Amino acid sequence: MKKVAVLIPCYNEEKTVEKVVADYRRALPQADIYVYDNNSTDRTAELARKAGAIVRREYRQGKGNVIRSMFRQIDADCYLMTDGDDTYPAENAPEMVRMVLEGEADMVNGDRLSSTYFTENKRPFHNTGNRVVRGLINRLFGAQVRDIMTGYRAFSRSFVKTFPVLSHGFEIETEMTIHAVDKNFLIRELPVEYRDRPQGSVSKLNTYSDGAKVLCTIFRLYKEYRPFAFFGACALVFLLLALLLFLPVGIDYLRSGLVPRFPTLIVSVTLALCALLSFVAGVILDVLVKKHRQLFELMLTLFEEGMRREETDPSARDEAGPVDR
Repeated sequence: MKKVAVLIPCYNEEKTVEKVVADYRRALPQADIYVYDNNSTDRTAELARKAGAIVRREYRQGKGNVIRSMFRQIDADCYLMTDGDDTYPAENAPEMVRMVLEGEADMVNGDRLSSTYFTENKRPFHNTGNRVVRGLINRLFGAQVRDIMTGYRAFSRSFVKTFPVLSHGFEIETEMTIHAVDKNFLIRELPVEYRDRPQGSVSKLNTYSDGAKVLCTIFRLYKEYRPFAFFGACALVFLLLALLLFLPVGIDYLRSGLVPRFPTLIVSVTLALCALLSFVAGVILDVLVKKHRQLFELMLTLFEEGMRREETDPSARDEAGPVDR
């Protein structure tokens, strides 16, 4: 029988966590429900345990740190991740899990933005931020993802066990999406109703500081995943500035045979050298990224072969390493 794990990262969600656990237990009675308490100062852990969840604690603050521990410590065939604030309905969970278990997707996004998010969400800057992030990632990475930052997702085991979690906070959703797009994982999206937090429940997402982190993450990952495009753009900017400064110096030289502005000439030549260095760096890094993709594909092939062996011989999973009980 396929194993399903429901992952619920929580920080001070005592008002909603008990209901969330109960809802997902009804929707997925065969699943193990894990609540990872991220240093809550209220009764989140106690109420989650009372509702029947497996409760663990992550001492490093931040959603990215929680997901890193979840992905490393829990072994399953399908992972369903949701938030503990009761904003995502459990009714969609069986379909999301089915899509993963039947091989229709490596990652299923619960798409809020095509449904009720913009009417239910009471923080207008969050609406703008979601649109900006979606537009940037789809344009920069050539993707067509409708909801980049949803916290409601289902993952295959292949995705979870080969995803390198680098982010510490809420920018983890952006990192997941870009990784899935870059590594050609099969992404599906399922429109889900979004409901705003109940009264008394407070969002932990800071509109400005976390929004800035997300934007920095996008450009960092663009540099790392698309180095030729990134450094090529830098080279073009340097080259245009160099030509802009060199043009009047060159015109003076053609007219008089003299170079009256040596400092300008030196700066323009320096910028031209920067353009050349940026272009060469982009070419070299692009080769390295392509080599990394090749190695990742080989690693993924070996991992999936190991999964197939486990399916034919269940004891192989226990021999392969520590498994969550």
